[in-house]
Amino acid sequence: MQPPSTDPLASPCIRTCCLDDDDVCLGCGRSLAEIVSWGTASDEEKRAILARSSQRAAEKRRRLDPG
Repeated sequence: MQPPSTDPLASPCIRTCCLDDDDVCLGCGRSLAEIVSWGTASDEEKRAILARSSQRAAEKRRRLDPG
């Protein structure tokens, strides 16, 4: 396995692709639409996708561990 990229706009994919009921990847936190559009997204769009996926992951952690 390769070490994580140091490129801040590298794909967040961790090769654990599994979509939940909302079509959000359990591995990277991106929606299916975001995954599909990643390859053609501008740097600005990638930053926005990364921000949304981080927010989704944080919300999911809060739901799983509310205490």
